[in-house]
Amino acid sequence: MPLALLALAVGAFGIGTTEFVIMGLLPDIAADYGVSIPAAGLLVTGYALGVVIGAPLLTVFGAKVSRKHMLMLLMGLFVLGNLLSALAPNLGVMLTGRVVASLAHGSFFGIGSVVAAELVAPEKKAGAIATMFTGLTVANIVGVPLGTFIGQALGWRTTFAIVAALGVVGLLGIAKLVPAMPRPEGARLRGELKAFRNPQVLLAMAMTVLGFGGVFAAITYIAPMMTEVAGYADGSVTWLLVLFGIGMFLGNLLGGRFADRALMPMLYVALGGLAVVLALFTVTAHHKILAAITVLLVGALGFATVPPLQKRVLDQAHGAPTLASAVNIGAFNLGNALAAWLGGLVIAAGFGYTAPNWVGALLAAAALGLALWSAALERRAPASAEALVSGPVSAETAGSAANGAGSGRTAGGDAEALVPARR
Repeated sequence: MPLALLALAVGAFGIGTTEFVIMGLLPDIAADYGVSIPAAGLLVTGYALGVVIGAPLLTVFGAKVSRKHMLMLLMGLFVLGNLLSALAPNLGVMLTGRVVASLAHGSFFGIGSVVAAELVAPEKKAGAIATMFTGLTVANIVGVPLGTFIGQALGWRTTFAIVAALGVVGLLGIAKLVPAMPRPEGARLRGELKAFRNPQVLLAMAMTVLGFGGVFAAITYIAPMMTEVAGYADGSVTWLLVLFGIGMFLGNLLGGRFADRALMPMLYVALGGLAVVLALFTVTAHHKILAAITVLLVGALGFATVPPLQKRVLDQAHGAPTLASAVNIGAFNLGNALAAWLGGLVIAAGFGYTAPNWVGALLAAAALGLALWSAALERRAPASAEALVSGPVSAETAGSAANGAGSGRTAGGDAEALVPARR
């Protein structure tokens, strides 16, 4: 494994800790500021929306900056935002700090995904991306539970101060281990934007919004759900978050491994399983052991979608991956924001703390529907391409054309797409 992947994983660890530690500390923050839990949930929504906005803006801003230096700048912004959160005198200032930290999130993972993929052979790209995201999953096993414990014992402000220190470690790791990787010659914003003309890129991003949004619908409110419904003590939330993190870690490994072998089937299994498990969560949340098992499964199935979805975007945006990759990270967080908001709505409407699980199940099922539609469009692409060329087209050539379509050609296909497919 290239040491640069380790550096990216360290940065991902810090970002993952600040993104998810808010779940376990939400009741403490709400009590400290004297606001309701749904109101404090805006800290989740605000962070997610900051990622959505920051991903394309900072990626465009850094278009003429080397990828290594851009990653370092992003980690610096992350440190600043967490320091502001740690010192925030009220909810509004803390929300500002969360947004500042979140601006670095999308571009870091977007640019980091491209860097990770370029460090390894083509057949190992999904695995390399998964390695970087391992930092995010390990954060949920170690960083988030430890941060929750520290926050409950010493105050949540201490947690965010430590997270800022983690950001400094990540910055130093990138400076030391990531090789200088200037942007490719001839890279232009116009070329990057062309990727969004591909319907398959847009469909993959829509799958990202809905699929991972399903996870956040439930997990955003895991603390009140587990304490008020399942009957766990407040201190048990830490260990439940460990289970969620272990699930994410396992799901990330499986998603990375099987996405390199059978990307779309991996998505079908993960999204379908996620929809079923979230629906069952409305029942299992009333039983301690079943609730704990379900938390593990939500983490595993939810994060099993991450490497294949990210690789799907990179494949379909072939030749202009950086902006598309960053925007897809924003899509993950757009789903998070949408789901957290919808979950807060159903709770505020009086449907109870298990109601967000139904929201998540419906979002995951919708993502599965989009995945099936995307695959159907891709199967039609070779036939459309065949109609544009003269002479008979063999089954072997048609299969090659399908592979070419999966490597970044437009979903509709064209005669030109067959040329590289035949090589």
